Amino acid sequence: MSEKLGPYSLGNIITGDAAILLVDLPDNSIDLTVTSPPYDNLRDYEGYTFGFDAIAAELFRVTKLGGVVVWVVGDATVNGSETGTSFRQALGFMGLGFRLYDTMIYKKAGFRFPDERRYNPVFEYMFVFSKGQPKTFNPIKDKPNVYAGSKVARRSQTRNKDGTLTENSAWRTDRDKRVKQFGKRNNIWRIKAGGRSSDKGVSAHPAIFPEALARDHILSWSNPGDIVLDPMCGSGTTLKMAKQLERRWLGFDISERYTDLARQRVAWAQPPLVGLL
Repeated sequence: MSEKLGPYSLGNIITGDAAILLVDLPDNSIDLTVTSPPYDNLRDYEGYTFGFDAIAAELFRVTKLGGVVVWVVGDATVNGSETGTSFRQALGFMGLGFRLYDTMIYKKAGFRFPDERRYNPVFEYMFVFSKGQPKTFNPIKDKPNVYAGSKVARRSQTRNKDGTLTENSAWRTDRDKRVKQFGKRNNIWRIKAGGRSSDKGVSAHPAIFPEALARDHILSWSNPGDIVLDPMCGSGTTLKMAKQLERRWLGFDISERYTDLARQRVAWAQPPLVGLL
């Protein structure tokens, strides 16, 4: 028998309006949400609309203390001005009681079209909101260090207020420590945009979430067995990655066409990914 979360079975994708479906989830029940709303009508989402206020309020209620919401959003340009939707939504989450724990950047490898009157748009925000201090952070360490192999500390001295000199403390305590080959990643992630997936039919969705983006946030902010939610799951990328990373998961989407696609993708998901940390 599958595990229940309110009226919903974990490992399931439900068709319906997230603002309505979220109401039935218990308080403080979700470890991590990773999602991207259909903002600013940049894509045709089969005529459906998106109600930010109700969804954001419910996400605050259902997120556990120490839980995280990763909200991937950008801005359209209308009549020569960016809409500012991303900033308004960030302030809306903070007004509900979330911390804006980190403002991360999803830098795309390319862009949709050149802009003659401004620099080409190549990024979206990845706002990391936390309910209190995040209980989990598993930093991804894949950034090559320029000075790999060199000593961490040199025999330098720091001048004190009274003019005396103090030797570098790291030199005194561990002078043979070396810089590792790879260090912690920065908060700007360069990821190929769109549906870089071999899953059949995935291109039917108008705004496909990059698998690497979902995977790396799930790795960073949750542990195996935690509950991962995507209340606007679209083609199911977050849920597929959650399954492969041995998290428990639940997804909602208002479009029956897309929930059918998401169910297929998750059902076809390969055995759990290992060795990624």
